[in-house]
Amino acid sequence: MTKNNYSEFEKLALIHNDRINKSQEALVIGNHKLEELKSIHEATENSLTNIDLLLNEVDSLLAQQNIVESKTDKLILLDMAEDLQKVPNLNNIETYDYEKLEVIDFNTSDTIDNFFEKHFSYAKNHHINLNQNITSILSYQELQTLNKLIDENFTYKKAQCDRYDYMIAGTIGILGGLIDIFLVGAPNEGKLLTKWADSTVDSSVQRFAKLFGWKGAKEGSDSTKSAIGFLERKFKVNYDHRHGGDVDNLFKMSTLNHHIKNLAHSPDLIGLFFSILDQFTNTAHFVDNGKIISINTEQFELSGTTVISKIFSGFINWLGHLFSDVAGSSGSQTRGSGIPIPFYSLLQFINIGSFGQYRQTFATVCVQVFEKGYDLRHGLALSIPVIISELLVRVLYTIKRVFYHKENFSLSLPFSSAPELHHMLLVTHGTLCLLDVGDAAIRSGGNMVTFLLRTNLIAWTRFSLLVIKEINLIIRQGKIDKNSLDKYIDEEYERLITSNTF
Repeated sequence: MTKNNYSEFEKLALIHNDRINKSQEALVIGNHKLEELKSIHEATENSLTNIDLLLNEVDSLLAQQNIVESKTDKLILLDMAEDLQKVPNLNNIETYDYEKLEVIDFNTSDTIDNFFEKHFSYAKNHHINLNQNITSILSYQELQTLNKLIDENFTYKKAQCDRYDYMIAGTIGILGGLIDIFLVGAPNEGKLLTKWADSTVDSSVQRFAKLFGWKGAKEGSDSTKSAIGFLERKFKVNYDHRHGGDVDNLFKMSTLNHHIKNLAHSPDLIGLFFSILDQFTNTAHFVDNGKIISINTEQFELSGTTVISKIFSGFINWLGHLFSDVAGSSGSQTRGSGIPIPFYSLLQFINIGSFGQYRQTFATVCVQVFEKGYDLRHGLALSIPVIISELLVRVLYTIKRVFYHKENFSLSLPFSSAPELHHMLLVTHGTLCLLDVGDAAIRSGGNMVTFLLRTNLIAWTRFSLLVIKEINLIIRQGKIDKNSLDKYIDEEYERLITSNTF
């Protein structure tokens, strides 16, 4: 049975409904026949009791009068004969042959196909109509119960948040916003979480290098730069152009922005696709002025003898090269230029608008923001207030539902799809984003680059996804949540199959 295709399941229900009906019919008939036998048995017992009484009376009278034969004796015997005629003739009692219900033999070792084949063969032999609607076998009460189940558990509803839900969500949003403002800040301000993110990435680069044979830094040298140098030599690629001169000056590029302009340096599916493509075709793809530019590179040979092995080799090469760039280059004197936040490179295609003194497009501004340190390391720091806010809302939502509303814990889990939880998350991240954009607007002084440097792109991305989902929930209010219903039916189906209750 394929997922979300329940026609076979409905047919099974029709088959077993027919079996239940036949069983109930046999029980009703059997009960009726038992009542008939009970009546016959009672009548027989009464007649035999009367005969015994008469015989005892005759014996007593004859003994008292010492009479052997008399007219009185004959009359009594005639009365006895009449009573005997009233006793039912057991030879005339009808016998009833019950229809034996066929047993569907199913073993746990049988395959699902065999399971269905046996049931459908039974339906064919007993002329069961499998084309009827499954609701036809349900009673009015069962239909009402089913409708209530669907309405309460599988229907999109409007969030029923109370004032405490909004207070919790708003407070957590303010907390997240304050963490973002005072502990993250702009990339080069050296705030607490930014330093932590840079340090965490440096440690990750060193651990990754050790997996591939790095023995550690020489005495007196920087461990991170030593690890980066090792990875740069280990995972060379054909698309690692650093200056405009490396691409025949087709466009402007420097060491500060070559990681964002080259699509293969993006740590996402876009980057993986272009990395494999460039390694296979000896090309390199860049973005400039909202357009993709492709250039030919020197010959590059991937390890492996088959296409699959070469693709895997290209993937490892891409991953290793990203680790060599994520913490800057081995020769940089400062923090260095890392790699972009996932999908940040796509902002270069929004080549519209006119910002600042030099009337630059939004794509150009985004490149300048990256050049000033808005890379994956900073993105890691930006994600912390978002994650903290998300977790706090989910935990407090569960606590409130269990201890205040007295709901079952399993129905109040923090990863549930309850509209109340989603609405609280929307309020929380909306509040965080309001504080974030307010701080960025005040501190930027109207400078677009500074404004974006102080904007939490991770928070705005999360908030945007929640807004889209909220709009979708509003549109679908009152409609059936097919995904949840399908999941429920799948679970029930598996439970019935594994328990072998058929």
